[in-house]
Amino acid sequence: MLLTEMAPPPGAQELAGLRARARSARRGALVALTASIALLTTAQLLADRAATREQTLPLAVLSLAVFAAALPAMAITQYVWGSRARRVREREHELYAAVFSGRARPLARLAVAGCWAVTLLLGWTVPRLFGQAAQYGLADALSAATDAMAWASIGAGALFLLWWARDAALTVTRALRAGGSPGDPWDPGRSARRREGAMLWTGAAVAIAALLGARAHLWEPATGIVYGLLTTALVCGVVTDE
Repeated sequence: MLLTEMAPPPGAQELAGLRARARSARRGALVALTASIALLTTAQLLADRAATREQTLPLAVLSLAVFAAALPAMAITQYVWGSRARRVREREHELYAAVFSGRARPLARLAVAGCWAVTLLLGWTVPRLFGQAAQYGLADALSAATDAMAWASIGAGALFLLWWARDAALTVTRALRAGGSPGDPWDPGRSARRREGAMLWTGAAVAIAALLGARAHLWEPATGIVYGLLTTALVCGVVTDE
């Protein structure tokens, strides 16, 4: 009898459900992350290109609103993703005495931390937009708030790097001890899902990188191209990744 025709061991169906919930949480976290960076970058690009103070002000307000909404959205969705992924690993260990998922966790966490850094850097430029819109009092107040946030972020980043280095070392040690498991045979279609998801997220990442390059003045795309890149990032992340 082929392995795929055998009945799954006890708990495998429950584990499949846990994995599906973890994938859903992962998708939600990545959607929140990509949408936040893409929208914030686009709003700031358009604000920089505004010809008058009256045109700059609504885009500055939009940038502030996106930044204020992005931080809790990213934090909540990533917490849910992490808690569900941890439950999957715990159940895998209970059933198989091995963990098949989470081996790329250190790299994923480092990438997410980098996206947090990009989001914060974009948010810290919002006061300058209000200065360009001649809202000097609000710009000064926001500058004071971002200065305090910057120091808190530096401290949190240092703690994260220490914790990440420890977690990465433990992950590598466990992988070497396991001798390279071929993976869980009771999760059919896993490779296909990874290929499809990787293509979509790569498209979103390329579009966001292009927007960030424009925000850093590495190139000067037309406004229509900016809207096209924003649409690509949102479509790849929100609409097509099922």
